[in-house]
Amino acid sequence: MRWVSSVLSKLGQALGVLWGVATLIFVLFNVLTGDPARMMMDQREDEQVLQAIRAKLGLDQPMLTQYGYYLNDLSPISWHSGVASNYTHFENHAYSGVPLLKVESGTLALKWPYLRESFQQQGRSVGSIISETLPNTAVLAIASISLAILFGILIGVLSALWKDGWFDRFWTVAGTLGMSVPSFFSAILIAWLFGYVLSEYTGLSMTGSLYEVDDYGTGRYLALDHLILPAITLGIRPIGVIIQLTRNSVLETLNQDYIRTAKAKGLSTRQIVYRHVMRNSLNPVVTAVSGWFASMLAGAVFVEYIFGWNGLGKQIVDALNQKDLPVVMGAVLTIASVFIIINILVDITYRILDPRIRA
Repeated sequence: MRWVSSVLSKLGQALGVLWGVATLIFVLFNVLTGDPARMMMDQREDEQVLQAIRAKLGLDQPMLTQYGYYLNDLSPISWHSGVASNYTHFENHAYSGVPLLKVESGTLALKWPYLRESFQQQGRSVGSIISETLPNTAVLAIASISLAILFGILIGVLSALWKDGWFDRFWTVAGTLGMSVPSFFSAILIAWLFGYVLSEYTGLSMTGSLYEVDDYGTGRYLALDHLILPAITLGIRPIGVIIQLTRNSVLETLNQDYIRTAKAKGLSTRQIVYRHVMRNSLNPVVTAVSGWFASMLAGAVFVEYIFGWNGLGKQIVDALNQKDLPVVMGAVLTIASVFIIINILVDITYRILDPRIRA
C-alpha cells in the first residue's frame, strides 16, 4: 500500500512539473515573443494573409482560450466539441483518438499528446518531426553515457585503490579538466583535430549523421563511424564527474567497519570490491549518470550542430532560426518528459541498489 501511494505521489509530481513546463513554454512563445503569425510571414505586412493565418491557428481567440486549447491538445484525455471520429479544435488541426464518453455537446477522448503542426514544414506534425530526430539523439546520448560509465567507474575504482599514486593524480587533474571544458569548445577542437588534421589516419570526418545517403541516391546506409567523435565529445564531461564521484564514494566505503571485517576474514581485494564496495558506492554515481543522461538530450544541441548530427538538438537550432515555434515548444516538452521519466527510474534503481531505501 505504501508502494502504491509512493508511485501515485511521484506521478502527481510529474504531472505538476509537466503542467508548469507547458505553461512556461506557452507564455514564453505566445505572450512574450510577439505575434506568431507575423513571425511566420517574416514581418511582411499583408493584413488579409495575417488574419487568415491567425484564424487557421486559432490565434484570433483570447489568450486564455488559446491556453486552454493548448493544454487540451497536450493532455492524453481531452475534451472535443462534436462527436466525429476525428477530434479537433481547429478545422485544419485534426487528430484521432479513442472515444471514452460521448454526449450531445462533445466527446471525451483518449489520444496521444498532440504537439500541433510545424509553421515552416507545411502539413507535417511536430510529433512526426520529433520522432525522426529524437532516436538519433538517444543513440548519441546512450553511446556517450555508456562510454562515460565504462571508463568513469573503472578509472574511479582504480584511483581509489591506488590513492595518491601517479595514476590517481593524473586522472584527478584530467577529470577536473574534462569537467571544466565547455562542450562546444571541445566539439570544435575534436572535430578539427581528428576529423580534419588527422583524418587520413583516423578515417573520420568532421560532420555526418547516423544515416547517410549513398552516392547514387538509391538509399540510406548506417554510418556508425560518424558516432565516434560526437559520442566522445559529449562523454568527456560526465566521465570527469563519474571518476570523481566513484573515487570519493569508494574511498568512503573502504573505511567502513564491515570492509575491515571482510578483510579480517581473509577476502581478497577483488572479492571485497565486487561483493561489498561496488554496490554500496553506486548511489551517487547513479544520480550523476541519470542527471547527465537527461541533460545530454538538451546539452547535445551544440555538439549535434557542430558535427552535423541529425538529432533533436540540431532540429531545435534549425527551428529557432526558422522561427518554427511549435517545433521548439514540442522539443522542450519532450526533453522535460524524458527528465521526469529518468528521475522516476532512478528512484526505482535506488530501491534495488540500497535495501535501506526499500525499508
